[in-house]
Amino acid sequence: MINYSYPLFRPPAEADNIIIQATYGCSYNNCSFCSMYKSKKYTKRDIEDIYKEIDILSISFPNTHKVFLADGDALSLPTEYLVNILKYLKKSFPSLRRVSVYATAQNLLVKNDDELKLLYENKLNLIYFGIETGSDVVLKKITKGVNSSETIQSLNKASKANIKISATVILGIGGQNYSKEHIIKTANIINQTKVNYLSTLQLGLEEDVKDKFYDNFRDFIMLDDVEVLEEQTEFIKLLNPTNKVIFRSNHASNALHLAGTLPKDKSKLLDELNRALESGQDAFVPQIFRGF
Repeated sequence: MINYSYPLFRPPAEADNIIIQATYGCSYNNCSFCSMYKSKKYTKRDIEDIYKEIDILSISFPNTHKVFLADGDALSLPTEYLVNILKYLKKSFPSLRRVSVYATAQNLLVKNDDELKLLYENKLNLIYFGIETGSDVVLKKITKGVNSSETIQSLNKASKANIKISATVILGIGGQNYSKEHIIKTANIINQTKVNYLSTLQLGLEEDVKDKFYDNFRDFIMLDDVEVLEEQTEFIKLLNPTNKVIFRSNHASNALHLAGTLPKDKSKLLDELNRALESGQDAFVPQIFRGF
């Protein structure tokens, strides 16, 4: 039996995959909009404990293809430590095809090209990366800890190592005052990188982070659903990726669920957005069915 340290978070795409906590919490844990790991202290786990859990899971799920290394940013761990875990996973799960982690720009910038290549060679081939916004002004206000140039640099480092990227953008994170800048600068990041999967979600603030968020972002004015979908429309209009990008806007927070492949489905997505805006609230997901 695995004794997970809760709360335990994972991307929606990892719902049916094995989760192993390589760390507890998040090494940065200072983004003002995020409440995910506020109750946890960042801890690097003892590798022998991790091996024991892998042994248990390999007996119950010997044909495992995919593993997610939690918590908030396992990529913050030393490369040698991570490689040892990855090698143990490969030995324990002969059918293993993919290991994935949450990653931050800070994590990626610290590791050199050879380290990232080594991680990829040992099956770490997908990262989940929160871009949130490309606006340097908004990035500072949400205490993200990096600027847009560092975001672009880190994503391109991952791509150079052949690591696939599943990126998220938060609609409404700039509020009314920075909406235009947020969308233009965020589209610029996508157009200058090679993300493989792109998701947009809608800003929601849990009660325990609202005070910090508004203290740092004093001129923030929340967007309503119509304004958020107008942002979504402008964002998609500005996207001109150089590679195929699987696009989703189906997070529980979203007022409208969208799915397509860019750039192929750009016109179709814009048509869906325009129809929803013309129809008004009747086309939106009711608030009672939404969550963060």
